Amino acid sequence: MTKHETDVLRTSFKRVILKLSGESLADPSRRGISGTDIQSISLQIAEASGVGCQVAVVIGGGNILRGSQFIGSNGVVQRATAHYMGMLATLINSLALQDALESAGCASTVMSALEVNSVAEPFVFRRAVRTLEKGRVLILAGGIGRPFVTTDTAAAQRAIELSADAVLKATRVEGVYSADPEKYSDAHLYKTLSYNEVIRMNLGIMDAAAIILCREHEIPVLVFNFKEHGNILRAITGQKIGTWIDKF
Repeated sequence: MTKHETDVLRTSFKRVILKLSGESLADPSRRGISGTDIQSISLQIAEASGVGCQVAVVIGGGNILRGSQFIGSNGVVQRATAHYMGMLATLINSLALQDALESAGCASTVMSALEVNSVAEPFVFRRAVRTLEKGRVLILAGGIGRPFVTTDTAAAQRAIELSADAVLKATRVEGVYSADPEKYSDAHLYKTLSYNEVIRMNLGIMDAAAIILCREHEIPVLVFNFKEHGNILRAITGQKIGTWIDKF
């Protein structure tokens, strides 16, 4: 148990980065895109956007391809190439999410760090801010457009650029645990953690580079279970769910 296992006063957010894994869109095998799951997520995002929160989404591509799966491929696919392939996987997910949001009646825009002008707008800081201010959901594809950077770190980077109030990290479990709760029934759920504790205990909920960026720019991180419908709205309205990571 951490020294600050107490309730933390949270307020509703004006602008957030919602970090989704690629697997959040997948079927139970964690591969491909599930129409049911992407519809559920899009309805939750639309609900959050509908109460006035400016939502930017960074989504992974692990349900389609991970660059790390090519490590040890005897150089057939270079590591940098594999990472670019992973960035393109995030674009596929982003386009699918955009259509799901539009079907839910929620206006959205996909901006990509990679140049793919036939299907997405390029990421331009001022244009991204204007898009959010218009009330459109902004979907950020392609990471930051460079290899060897995870989408967790991309979410932290975009949070800094766009002056977001918090990074909301959506997971399949209730928050950050002392061990994998799907394997260990006695795993402890932390209600609050400091950035340093996350790094020191190597909890692995986000990569260290992302946590360090959030720490340096004092951007809190909320880790929560998106599978429970309504939790995205609860998160952006400041209700006490999940694990709150802050400077303390």
